Amino acid sequence: MEPTLGAAAQLDFSLLGLFARASFIVQIVMVLLVLASVWSWAIIIQKLISYTAVRRESDKFDRAFWSGQPLDDLYDRIGDNPKTAPERIFAAGMTEWRRSHRSDGGLIAGAHARIDRAMGVAVGREEDRLTRRLGVLATVGSTAPFIGLFGTVWGIKVAFEEIAISQNTSLAVVAPGIAEALIATALGLLAAIPAVVFYNKLSGDADRIVGGYEAFTDEFSTILSRQLDED
Repeated sequence: MEPTLGAAAQLDFSLLGLFARASFIVQIVMVLLVLASVWSWAIIIQKLISYTAVRRESDKFDRAFWSGQPLDDLYDRIGDNPKTAPERIFAAGMTEWRRSHRSDGGLIAGAHARIDRAMGVAVGREEDRLTRRLGVLATVGSTAPFIGLFGTVWGIKVAFEEIAISQNTSLAVVAPGIAEALIATALGLLAAIPAVVFYNKLSGDADRIVGGYEAFTDEFSTILSRQLDED
């Protein structure tokens, strides 16, 4: 018993040691899961920074929009190349508003509907920007545990094959293969859990931001509708 425990104690059970001893298939699984985890965290950090900036831009634009200055002046100040999402939505509505005026100052029929469609398209584009690459988090969260489980099953299969070949069921023979196999499952969970948690959080954040855009388009549309009725 003591020689067996001594042999097991001499084995390297660090992550690098387990990776080095793992079979080629299990090594591929481990590398894929590590890459998936790194990719997920890169997306998570980028989205957290991006959403913070978007909320700051929305607050800044709201202050300018409701400051009481004429909307034409605000539009002229923004120019033909709006830089932020709220500015692009506002510019889409104002551009269609100006295009809907005839040379005699009257409005072309159906102006209100076209303005709403223009802003709706702009909101859709901003939603696409906000949710881009969130699907990667959903994919990692749903597949990483199964990829890790595949690595575990394969590693255990290899471990049993080594036991059969050596005809030795001692701890020194069994433990390394089982440990290598279980690392694959651990890496799968390590990749999946943050991906699922932040996918849900970021999706909720994106929905709230888009909801703010849609509320703004409704308010802006009401202002323009009032102007149409006055004309």
